[in-house]
Amino acid sequence: MAKTKELSKDVSSLYTMAFAGKWETESQEGYDEFCKLLGIPDDIIEKGRDYKLITEVVQNGNEFSWSQLYPTNKTISNKFVIDQECDMETIGGKKFKATVTMEGGKLSTKFPNYHHTSEISGGKLIETSIAGSVVLKRTSKKI
Repeated sequence: MAKTKELSKDVSSLYTMAFAGKWETESQEGYDEFCKLLGIPDDIIEKGRDYKLITEVVQNGNEFSWSQLYPTNKTISNKFVIDQECDMETIGGKKFKATVTMEGGKLSTKFPNYHHTSEISGGKLIETSIAGSVVLKRTSKKI
């Protein structure tokens, strides 16, 4: 049993290492509907529609620093350790407590109004945010 747990941790480390680096948005689906649902003003939605969001991920074992530069020139940085509660912040500046988990190579966390997952697929960073029936899917390439 101990060997299985060690192997699981090793596999988890392999997955998490794939997130490290700088990423730039290539495409997004469901952007307008998702932003409106969250109450983001129309002028900010307009600015962000074709904006190439930059995401920078620094990783040391199970510790992450996840930063995103938004079209308002605001950078949001969240630091977390897998499976440990941490303080996080939304784009709107709302602070909240959350626990980021990893299953099958996907990082997953519950924001105040939506559920967010991040994964690496085909060398791309795929971020999916779900609020009820509204889905925002953002695909980014490594730069």
